[in-house]
Amino acid sequence: MLKKTYQIWGAALALSVAASGSYAAVSAEQAAKLGTEFTPMGAVKAAQGNIPAWEGDVPAGKGGVGPDGKLLNPFAGDKPKFVITAANYKDYAANLTDGQKAMFAKYPDTYRMPVYETRRTAGYPQEIYDATKKNATASELLNDGNGIANFTEGTPFPFPQTGVEVIWNHITRYRGGSVTRVVGQVTPQVNGDYTLVRFQDEFTFRNELTDFDPATDDNVLFYFKQDVLSPARLAGNVLLVHETLDQVKEPRKAWVYNAGQRRVRRAPQVAYDGPGTASDGLRTSDNFDMFNGSPDRYDWKLEGKQEVYIPYNSYQLKDSKLKYDEIVQAGHINQDLTRYELHRVWKVTATLKEGKRHIYAKRVFYIDEDTWQATEIDHYDGRGELWRVAESHNVYYYDRKVPWYAIEVLYDLNSGRYLALGLDNEEKGGYEYDFKRTYSDYTPAALRRQGVR
Repeated sequence: MLKKTYQIWGAALALSVAASGSYAAVSAEQAAKLGTEFTPMGAVKAAQGNIPAWEGDVPAGKGGVGPDGKLLNPFAGDKPKFVITAANYKDYAANLTDGQKAMFAKYPDTYRMPVYETRRTAGYPQEIYDATKKNATASELLNDGNGIANFTEGTPFPFPQTGVEVIWNHITRYRGGSVTRVVGQVTPQVNGDYTLVRFQDEFTFRNELTDFDPATDDNVLFYFKQDVLSPARLAGNVLLVHETLDQVKEPRKAWVYNAGQRRVRRAPQVAYDGPGTASDGLRTSDNFDMFNGSPDRYDWKLEGKQEVYIPYNSYQLKDSKLKYDEIVQAGHINQDLTRYELHRVWKVTATLKEGKRHIYAKRVFYIDEDTWQATEIDHYDGRGELWRVAESHNVYYYDRKVPWYAIEVLYDLNSGRYLALGLDNEEKGGYEYDFKRTYSDYTPAALRRQGVR
């Protein structure tokens, strides 16, 4: 059995920050360690504990893009080292989250975790590395941690000193600059029956707009549009979001186009614990992308680092030969198609502030140190009971140097149902990057024009 490992880097600096109440950037000497002692994104670079050295990419000659435009699995020949089941999970408890343990208890006959060799294969473009090094000495938290100063792209806090800085690294992480994709979402009944909802999503980060004007939307992080393609009863509805950095200073701007009414309306409910689009009540708005939006309703405690078995290099879940019925099963997705590896993660506990409202009273985050992606999140209700378990099945789009998710899954332990988002096995082609948009493409007027067509 592997032993649980906690480490907090820069402890003395963190203590000084806590004592002063300020949010200072790190020194030039510390920033210079990016790319040498640490990876360009701030993770430990050398082998340490049970975690191997950072690779930074898939091995040469591995993978590729198939004739269908989708990535090939560079590790298709790998075999599991062992499988964690309900019968033996207590032997590995030190490297499992409470949510994972609860899944073994809830589904003892079917839930399993195939564990593979750890491969630290996540990398980013050089300009993101350069921006991250610049951010290390420049980016600072504003407004009690609800905003960021001196940040454009990359990771703002490669050497985080507080829990909220780790969360901001997840929220602002690089996802290709601009990307559009067609993906499916399912919310299976207890018996596994489901209806597929298909979305066409697109993100454009502010610096990718061809006409971005900092004076116009200096507080906007990115622009997001989501079209519902099917089923017919939902098709034509569109969500538009201008995602603001400091959402206390300026709440997220959101609009919805209702195809039945042919009207555009403001959508203030698309935030915090407002219901997620077509989610059947199984996720909140801020469950999308594992967590999004303003951090202002929680106190964020940085617990340190821990070695945890997390979904990683989940290429099999992207296989175009698979049908959705082979992935979606009763209770949980088909765990035989998953891949878990032992990785170092940042652990952050979010506790609801006194006087604030949210259906989740506490959330425990496990964020991959190499990508800053939230990969496991345990959600607790107001009674302190574990309620929902979120898992992101990480994948590295090595042709574009973009770490992201194959699918996101949110399990409801009370109802026995779950939500899975990001399915694209039966869709043609892969994700499309580098498309160009103007500010006028992300206005309420553009939604109206789209509805008329």
